[in-house]
Amino acid sequence: MIEVRRSVLVNASADHAFKVFTEKFVTWWPPAHHIGEADLRDVVVEPRPGGRWYEVGVDGTECDWGSVTAWEPPSRLLLAWHLDGDWDYDPDPARASEVEITFTAEGTGTRVELVHRGFERHFVKPDRLREGVSGDGGWGGILLGFQRAFV
Repeated sequence: MIEVRRSVLVNASADHAFKVFTEKFVTWWPPAHHIGEADLRDVVVEPRPGGRWYEVGVDGTECDWGSVTAWEPPSRLLLAWHLDGDWDYDPDPARASEVEITFTAEGTGTRVELVHRGFERHFVKPDRLREGVSGDGGWGGILLGFQRAFV
């Protein structure tokens, strides 16, 4: 199984890091990374298994990205990623990859590790998706933005 694995150390407790990741997503997420036609206003991660993970445009439109598979604050979040290699939403859960984020105390901060796996489940261009999230504009750069939220 091919996976993309990235991690950063943030200057915050696991509880605070989890809250910023889930409740203040739009404060660290790159604003150009959205699938809706309107500019990005917010990103919502509903705080429960089965919850939605979606963007909200400045015009109020919502575009689903996936769903919450596991909600275990402050240590773990598991998201189903329903965007395919064309960055279109595929509602079929059998064709979603998963993004697991763990928050582990390390020294005076928290190690935030992200693992994106299951690309082979995607029906449309799984290799293009994997390349996109593993490239410079993918999870590595995105997590550096998350890390900067604590400076």
